[in-house]
Amino acid sequence: MSSELLRIVDAISRDKNIDKEGVLADLETAMVSAIRKAYGAERDATVTIDRLSGAIAATMDGAPIAMAELGRIAAQTAKQVMIQRIREAERGSIFEEFSDRKGTIVTGTVARFEGGALVVNIGRTEGFLPKSQQIPGETHQPGERVRALILEVREAPHQVKIVLSRAHPDFIRRLFELEVPEVAERIIEIKALAREAGYRTKVAVTSIDSKVDAVGACVGVRGSRIKNIVEELGGEKIDIVRWNESSQILISNALKPAEIQDIALCFELGRATVVVPEDQLSLAIGKRGQNVRLAARLTGWDIDILTPREYNRGLDRLATTLRTVEGVDDVIAEKITLLGMISVMDVEEVGAETLVEELKVAPELAERIVNICAEEAKKVQAELEAEQAAAEAAKLAAAQAPPIDEAAVDAFRSASAKDEEAVGAPATPGSESGEPTTAAQNAEVAAGSSEHSAEGAAPIETT
Repeated sequence: MSSELLRIVDAISRDKNIDKEGVLADLETAMVSAIRKAYGAERDATVTIDRLSGAIAATMDGAPIAMAELGRIAAQTAKQVMIQRIREAERGSIFEEFSDRKGTIVTGTVARFEGGALVVNIGRTEGFLPKSQQIPGETHQPGERVRALILEVREAPHQVKIVLSRAHPDFIRRLFELEVPEVAERIIEIKALAREAGYRTKVAVTSIDSKVDAVGACVGVRGSRIKNIVEELGGEKIDIVRWNESSQILISNALKPAEIQDIALCFELGRATVVVPEDQLSLAIGKRGQNVRLAARLTGWDIDILTPREYNRGLDRLATTLRTVEGVDDVIAEKITLLGMISVMDVEEVGAETLVEELKVAPELAERIVNICAEEAKKVQAELEAEQAAAEAAKLAAAQAPPIDEAAVDAFRSASAKDEEAVGAPATPGSESGEPTTAAQNAEVAAGSSEHSAEGAAPIETT
């Protein structure tokens, strides 16, 4: 019996990942509770289990007693106490294990749905995948194997709640570590990552080894490595960007495949003004602004995309305004533009203090520059609002215009084409004049014949 007890304790310790000494201590506590249940809570009871032989030594008020004599109720009490202690110990073990694994990928099986969330069996416990952490448009079925990031581990009443995620940017980072050995070995470093789950991700990478091409290693031979990641994400597009310490080069790389003409950086505003050709504007902005939005998050800059015409118009307006300020010469005006301010609105937003600190101009002059630019900025804003209002009015008028009858247009075009073909054709049989008749004329005659026939009159012959 003693050896059997030790075998049971060993099995519980392995299955629940609980320390064996802790299980034995909990068992001793449960037996003490059973003795007090049988003989009274005020009794002084002790129970000791030999760690080598498994022999149980129990005393009450200093006198030895036999555990077999306690009865069924006391045994049930001991069982409940033991179950409770083991569950508490198991929760503590699970919390410690998954706290250490926080931020790593775990593979589990979809167990069931709870509202829009998924409950995933991840071994010793279950993980919770909320709707907000799922990839939009992705569906799962019970029994399906799924990989997710351990996002959060916290203790809840009677359980350990493990929150999983497939939408977090770090999920992409961990997938690269699994699929690209150079990333796991830190030869290639992921410097920045921006993601809109289910749609597009931009990853900026660099290599500490000049012999290793960071972008090529992440893509793999014929795209084999990146293909595995894309398949795991259900077709989400991934752009791998080459990292550069120069903000201008990094922004240019992040906006690819769009071609960039010029980039002006304003460090005071944290803004990058990017000039692209007219035909590259939509490509740089991306669908619903996604490309420029992800590039901004990847680089840490607020990016404005302008065409050359818009860019030059802003510079010309700023230069014209600065010429009206007494005390501003071409040198000061050029220095202002070199700070990345390409419009009167930028000067107003930067403020006089920056002009004093960076350009070393007098505070009075800086105030005049900012005030005049602020007045001009109001005019620019009013013009922009007027243009927007006009565009909205034109759009509304177009929407209220009566629809074009496409069938009538097609019929007219068809009749016109037949008329052109009929010019110079032989005369219609029965025509005395010998002049060719057009399809439109024939249609007219046919209409007239039908009308008279309907009235019972004799058919009209063509002359």
